[in-house]
Amino acid sequence: MKNPQVIIKIILYVLVFFLMFFPFIPLFLSSLSFGWQWPNILPDSISFRAWDYVLFSSSGTWQAVGVSLLIALIVTVVNILLAVPAANALVRNSFRGKWLMEAIIFAPIIIPPFVAVMGIHLTFLKLGLTETIAGVVLAHISPTLPYVVRAIMISYQTLSIDWEDQARMLGAGPIARFIFVVMPHLLPGIVAGASLSILISLSQYLITFIIGSGQVVTLSILLFPFISGGDPAIASAYSLLFAGMAILTLIGLDVLLKKYYQQKKAVTN
Repeated sequence: MKNPQVIIKIILYVLVFFLMFFPFIPLFLSSLSFGWQWPNILPDSISFRAWDYVLFSSSGTWQAVGVSLLIALIVTVVNILLAVPAANALVRNSFRGKWLMEAIIFAPIIIPPFVAVMGIHLTFLKLGLTETIAGVVLAHISPTLPYVVRAIMISYQTLSIDWEDQARMLGAGPIARFIFVVMPHLLPGIVAGASLSILISLSQYLITFIIGSGQVVTLSILLFPFISGGDPAIASAYSLLFAGMAILTLIGLDVLLKKYYQQKKAVTN
């Protein structure tokens, strides 16, 4: 019985791996192609011209990667600082207008970003926040915060208030209760929300373009012109680099979470 089960697991793993990475195969071939045209299945010739432009020329790729990650990380930290108390208030308290507060927080998920960004742009023009990283960070909070709040709300819904009451009876103050009781339970939700926040922030083109006015150059700003009618090979190379950056960021968060729980387990043992 064990051998068939092992074979089935291997087949499933291979199938999942294939389904996950199959869409990247055409992108990889396109990034190495020179004049790949329909209906040819494979490129007529291979060229590293696109990768040379993306990685080694003065295209500003690495600076854009740094700016993209900086913005995404700052946005995520701000989102967590805002989402934790917001989720606590929405889950543990009943008050008049609660439904309205939830509607306002989750509205950016439903409302197209173009509708909100025009009003944000006019306000930021008056405040002098356009063409700045600070302005782009503030603008990115609108489409990313709802996902972080929702993820942490789910964690709060599974956190019993009795655990905090027991810590209070043992003499733990508010800060100690939050650090040693609440925070470990919220951590998976925080990591899930942070992952969504980073991915959504990295992929923001319209908001970054309008608020940054072309002066704040992220990877999505470099990528879009090539996708919308530029060089397909360079567009494919940028797409692969963008996907790799997102995947590595998620893997990094996963490694940090596992390391935290390993250290916590070692301390408790």
